[in-house]
Formats: sequence, C-alpha cells, structure tokens
Amino acid sequence: MSHLYHLIQENPALKQLWRERMIAWRQEPVVVRLMKPTRLDRARSLGYKAKKGYFVVRVRLLRGGRMREKFHGGRKSTKMRRKKVLGMNYQTVAERRANKPYKNAEVLNSYFLAQDGKHYWYEVILLDKKQVSTYPGMRWVDAPANRGRVYRGLTHAGRVGRSLSGKGKGYEKMRPSKSANKWRRLKRAYN
Repeated sequence: MSHLYHLIQENPALKQLWRERMIAWRQEPVVVRLMKPTRLDRARSLGYKAKKGYFVVRVRLLRGGRMREKFHGGRKSTKMRRKKVLGMNYQTVAERRANKPYKNAEVLNSYFLAQDGKHYWYEVILLDKKQVSTYPGMRWVDAPANRGRVYRGLTHAGRVGRSLSGKGKGYEKMRPSKSANKWRRLKRAYN
C-alpha cells in the first residue's frame, strides 16, 4: 500500500478537488475532528496509525494580523509598532488550538494542509494518552516529562520556532540560544 502514496502526492487532477474542499472547510468550525487524515501519506510519515487512540483534528487559522496597529503619538518613528507579535509560527498556534479542547490528548505532530487568501489549514495528530501508552514502544506518551509537550515547544513545529531543528556539526552546542553563547562562539572562531 505504501508504494501508492506517490499517487496521492503528485496528482495534478486533485487541484479542483482541493478548491472544492476549501470552500466547504470555510463553512465549518475552526477545530474539526476527522474520521481519517486528508493527507494519509503525510500523516503516516509523521507517526499516525489507524489504531484506537490516534485521531486527527483539522484547524483553520486566519492569515496575517501579526503586526500591531500604530500608536497614537509620543513615540519615535522606529518604535511606532511591534512587528511579529507572536513568538511562534502558525503551525505551533494550530497545534495549541487543536490540543485545547482535548485535555486528555497529547499532540504527536502536525502538517500543512492548504491555504487560500484568508486562511491556513493544518491537520494535527493527537494521541489519547491512556490508550496509546499501552502500545509497545509508546509508553513515553504518558511519562511526566512529555505532559503538555505542545505548550513547551517540544513538537517539531515548536522546535523549528525555537531554532532547534538545524543540522550540522556543533549545532547542538550553540544552545540554549545563539545570543547566550555568543562569546563562546566568537572565542571558538578566533582560536
């Protein structure tokens, strides 16, 4: 079955279908629980399984609106507005909104679904902690260290927002932040 996933990914005939889907999704609530993933190939690659305890939620987000309006006087022109009010990406916001109504679940992962001129849609894979922790190799879900992982930036989208998903030699040594270790990196560069 896995060898047929490339047909889902690279089918230009699906363009009209996606357009019709987005028209329908605009009329739905912001957070919708689904029977199965819309992009099965992507969900499976991120850890989704068709078992009890795994479920998918589609989240709609408004695009834009990440810049505050101007102040009404009394500031320097360079300080007139705050750019990028949120310190996280849209995918992290979608994961948090998906997790809010499902308190007994943990976010496993999420992926981009679609966008139009006004909205983004993401699908978030959630795990029911009690059921999934009984499966072999999934005991980590119910561990105290993984509680609320989406709110602590431990999902992939959260790690990207915290600049922790890079690759390369010595990348991990630059943590917890680039500015905190600036002098160590400068010292390493001159030696």
